[in-house]
Amino acid sequence: MDWLAQLLDLPQRFRSTGTGGGVIQDSASSATLVATLAALHRASGGRWRDVGVDRRYRAYTSAHGHSSIEKAARIAGLGTDGVRSIAVDPATQALLPDALRAAIQADLAAGDVPAIVVATIGTTSTTAVDPLPEIGAICAEYGIWLHVDAAYAGAAAVCPELRWSHAGLEYADSYCFDPHKWLLTGFDCDAFWVADRVELIEALTVLPEFLRNAASDSGAVIDYRDWQVPLGRRFRALKLWFVLRWYGVEGLRAHIRSGVALAARFADRVRSDDRFELAAAHPFSLVCFRLRADDDANADLLARVNGTGRAHLTHTRVDGRYTLRLAVGSPQTVERHVDETWALLAGTADDLLT
Repeated sequence: MDWLAQLLDLPQRFRSTGTGGGVIQDSASSATLVATLAALHRASGGRWRDVGVDRRYRAYTSAHGHSSIEKAARIAGLGTDGVRSIAVDPATQALLPDALRAAIQADLAAGDVPAIVVATIGTTSTTAVDPLPEIGAICAEYGIWLHVDAAYAGAAAVCPELRWSHAGLEYADSYCFDPHKWLLTGFDCDAFWVADRVELIEALTVLPEFLRNAASDSGAVIDYRDWQVPLGRRFRALKLWFVLRWYGVEGLRAHIRSGVALAARFADRVRSDDRFELAAAHPFSLVCFRLRADDDANADLLARVNGTGRAHLTHTRVDGRYTLRLAVGSPQTVERHVDETWALLAGTADDLLT
């Protein structure tokens, strides 16, 4: 995990040589749950589970935050409405810091306790990047745990020219990304770091006598059982080690750069056709686009293209409009695949619009 932090140039506070450190979780969903539990532990002084403590704790995330954030809040006991959904900038689809501040202030005025903000680098819907410097400053001002979910786009940080997306990460209390998404590692493998491992361990440790041993008591080893929900752990590190050793730094950078370049190539095709439009920015390897037509026409286009079996696209909604998504992720994808997919889309649009 320290090698991986070095590869991504993560802040020094996440390295195990200091007060922080990393652990492999099964998915970003588990990382978000663990971060939420640690945040609640901090916000309550360790008393958030106590019976009779009548305080309401709040989580905050972008309207495009992943569904796992709400699930984590429910599991942690914050209730079905424990997550405040914060409005996004219509132009960038990124969380609006002023709206976050207003929500926090409103909750404080109501006697609620802001516990955690989950910011996203590369939202699932459009790969938007939330403004971490502004969000981080707000969290620091109010003493709120900041967890950064970079499940998909975190891999981009292996490339120095894409590390702009991680600006402000020094504010984060925890951070995660999924090597099993864009870093060529088999599922499941989520890399999760904390700035202060003591806070995490205090929130999760349960130490019956039968787990006590001299190595743990002396601090000679790190018990990762206290960094996750389950007691036992799968050995996920080896497959990640194989990827790092086989591809190396330059091989991984070449993979990421290829995906970004192919996505940009496809976006250029979209721009060149007046029948289509880009629906969001495409900083990584996902392109959101649509026909300049109604939702039914776009849904029909997606169904027809996927029905050929020659390509598979997905969809989302951007500003309420049905939007198609093309994602590049395979190391086997080359320019001709992108060009053939565009030709298929353009030809299908001809049939659909005539």
